[in-house]
Amino acid sequence: MQMEIVVHPLSPDRWNDLEEVFGAKGCSTARGCWCMYYRESGAIRVPAGEKPSECRKRKLKDLAGSGSAPGLIGYLEGRPVGWVSLGPRSEYPRLRRSPVMKPVDDMPVWSIVCFVVAGPFRHQGVATGLLRGAIEYAREMGATMLEAYPVDRPEPGRDEWLWFGAKTMFDRAGFIEVARRRPGRPVVRLDLTQLQE
Repeated sequence: MQMEIVVHPLSPDRWNDLEEVFGAKGCSTARGCWCMYYRESGAIRVPAGEKPSECRKRKLKDLAGSGSAPGLIGYLEGRPVGWVSLGPRSEYPRLRRSPVMKPVDDMPVWSIVCFVVAGPFRHQGVATGLLRGAIEYAREMGATMLEAYPVDRPEPGRDEWLWFGAKTMFDRAGFIEVARRRPGRPVVRLDLTQLQE
C-alpha cells in the first residue's frame, strides 16, 4: 500500500513542523546536524555560549526565511513525518571535497543530500513519497538534472545509515548510476528533461 505523502517547501510558517520531525524518536542525529553539515565548507564557527547543534538549527531557520527553500517537509494526513534536503549542488560546498560525493562533472545539478523520517513512520514509504516530491519540486524550480548519493547494500542496515536513502528507492524512481567511488556508495542521476509531463 502506497502512502499518500504531501510535500511542502520549508518556509518560516512551517518551521514548527520541521522541529516536530527532527524532535521525533530516532532523529537524534538530525537534531545534531539540522541538515547543515554539507552546506558548511569547513569547521563550523559557533558563537560563544551556543552549541554547534543550536548554531546549525539557527542557520537552517535563517535559510528557511531566505526565500529559497532548503528542503521539503512530508506530511501524512496533515501530520509532519519526514524531511528531504535538496537544492543546487553549489549550495553544498562540502560535497566538493567528499571522496564519495564530489562532482562527477561540471553539469549544473541539484543534489538530494539527506532524508529524515520520524521513527514511528519508517519502512512505510515516507522516503519514497519525499523522493517523488523532490523530483517534482526540482522540476518546478527549473532543475534539469537531479543527483543523489544513496546507500547500496544487499542487506538492510541500521536506519541511521539511510540518511542518504537506499539505492533501490532511487532505482525505482528511474535514477541511473553515474559513478561509484566506494563500494556501497554510488552517485545516481535522474534527467528531469526526459520525464513525461
